[in-house]
Amino acid sequence: MIRNKQDNKGPIVIDLTGPDGNVFKLMGYAKSFAKQLNLDGDAIIKDMMSSDYEHAVKVFDDAFGDFVILER
Repeated sequence: MIRNKQDNKGPIVIDLTGPDGNVFKLMGYAKSFAKQLNLDGDAIIKDMMSSDYEHAVKVFDDAFGDFVILER
């Protein structure tokens, strides 16, 4: 089915069970969002990489949870 493009006026939603849930994809999003929000993306990514996947998701959510919804 083809439909006309729709405006997304709500929050950004990332499905952690799909390809966007890959930790490297999340770090890419973090770098992009940090740049847009004038945050230190390198520090956020370093913290994300300091432990396991669950820690990375928590760091991402702490930094961008006001703008991004993570779904499991």
